[in-house]
Amino acid sequence: MQPFTLLIKPSGSDCNIDCTYCFYKCRAPQVGTGRQRMSGEVLERLVKDYLGLRFPMSGFAWQGGEPTLMGLDFYQRAVELQKKYGIAGQEVGNSLQTNAILLDSAEWCRFLHENKFLVGISLDGPKELHDHYRLDLGGHGTWDRVMRAIGCCKEHKVEFNTLTLVNHLTADHPDEVFDCLIGLGVRYLQFIPCVEVDPQTGQIAEFSVSPKQYGDFQCRVFDRWIQFGPQRLSIRDFDSLLSYCIRGHPTICTFDRQCSQYIVVEHTGDVFPCDFFVEPKWRLGNIFETPIEQLAACAQKKAFARRKQDLSNKCLVCRHLAICRGGCMKDRAPVGWAVPTNSTEHISAMDGGHSPPYGRESRFCESYRQFFDYALPRFMQVAAQIRSGALVRPRQLK
Repeated sequence: MQPFTLLIKPSGSDCNIDCTYCFYKCRAPQVGTGRQRMSGEVLERLVKDYLGLRFPMSGFAWQGGEPTLMGLDFYQRAVELQKKYGIAGQEVGNSLQTNAILLDSAEWCRFLHENKFLVGISLDGPKELHDHYRLDLGGHGTWDRVMRAIGCCKEHKVEFNTLTLVNHLTADHPDEVFDCLIGLGVRYLQFIPCVEVDPQTGQIAEFSVSPKQYGDFQCRVFDRWIQFGPQRLSIRDFDSLLSYCIRGHPTICTFDRQCSQYIVVEHTGDVFPCDFFVEPKWRLGNIFETPIEQLAACAQKKAFARRKQDLSNKCLVCRHLAICRGGCMKDRAPVGWAVPTNSTEHISAMDGGHSPPYGRESRFCESYRQFFDYALPRFMQVAAQIRSGALVRPRQLK
């Protein structure tokens, strides 16, 4: 079967900070509230069954909520189980996406380094931008604690990248964000557009980035990337576009033809096709009821994967269709920007029709058109340099 990655939520939506824009806590009623913890039985079953598929590369992506709430013992046990159920020559990779608050100890960082975990640290740039939304449960900013954790990771040679949410504040400060990350010595960056629906109004939440803001942000960061040197800096979306230019296919699901790169395993063992769609409609089953390979290949999962191909008419005639593929389905789905709030259109679609929201254009359609028009010729030049050997890219973190 086609290899896939496990995106694992061992602590569900539980978190030790309270980011205003958190997309997962609004899904908490679907996955549980309060203290959520994956049991040892669930952990062992998912490791055993997944490694039993004998993929050449088996990827465990630990996310949240906040996955470090599980404690170091949990991940030590996970590595023990991976060694127990893996076989000689089978490559296993672990990644940990975290707010980093708890990664300020030598014990944590030594473990992450020794076991080759790739750590993704959420950081929204300079202190004043980061601390606006990324607050702890007492309402205090978290930037200083993240800086301590980054220092500890550097000291113990933990491989890490940063994930920056491009919200309506950070979007207006691309140079400040870029300079902050580069100044910290980070050479592997991710930028994710922030857009959520306010559950009270059904409209786009005030912290969300606008399409024009996001397009401008991407173009400016692209300029800085070119100036800094593509051979010295990896930016996840840009790497995906380079892969398209060189090999004809992207590396991230946002621009893929189908949504099939991973499955989500919740702390209960429930499985979903995507962490943006953790809801009863898309529950595939539970790993104690159905083997994981069957869940990953079931009709429900395939139906979800195909939904990405339900494109709007505007997409079908767009010159950038082969690159964009309509963007992320999550950015097509919210009601507030395309359908009156009293409309039932989205309800019929979620109930299984092939009408919008999945067939609606992405909120970021104009962002991507602006960016591709601006940057694609230069991407092609960089790709040609890579093919010729004139430019050597940073090695990929795994």
